[in-house]
Amino acid sequence: MTEEPPTPLDVALDVFFYAPVGLAITAAEELPKLAEKGRSRVGAQVGMARVVGRFAVSRGRQSFEKRFTPPPHPGPPTGFDSGPHRDSEPEVTLPAASAGDQVPAGTGPVGAPAASDLEAGPPPPEAAELAIPGYDSLSASQVVQRLAGLSRSELASVGEYERAHRGRRTILNRIAQLQGQ
Repeated sequence: MTEEPPTPLDVALDVFFYAPVGLAITAAEELPKLAEKGRSRVGAQVGMARVVGRFAVSRGRQSFEKRFTPPPHPGPPTGFDSGPHRDSEPEVTLPAASAGDQVPAGTGPVGAPAASDLEAGPPPPEAAELAIPGYDSLSASQVVQRLAGLSRSELASVGEYERAHRGRRTILNRIAQLQGQ
């Protein structure tokens, strides 16, 4: 007994009737399993994406607030640059001059007030007035990176502020270079 090859009518019935009916029955049976499989895989990824998204938003908010919230008014200088930076330098303390010591204006060490600076004049600018936002919270290397984009008057303001508050030589030397002194 040999099998007879299918007739064109049998092939047409298979393709256009039995296959779609079989597909519909299989889909009805398998659909809940497929939906559960997709839900478990995608649900875990969506949950992880939510956690990562919340973390990213939280860190972004902290970074924004740190960068754009003015720091509280600093107390007296501690002698060191704020933060754990390798380029922190101690504040320069000069010995008190005796009555016979005369230092010509502009010949003292960089960062030390010249004799003409000690005369009564306008007070140094406040940190909020400087062209560098959050100045007091920046390390010397961070300030130096921002100096090149400032105008001569902005450089002068930063220099006055730095001399009056912390006297960091790195910053004052770079300002002098940029001003062509």
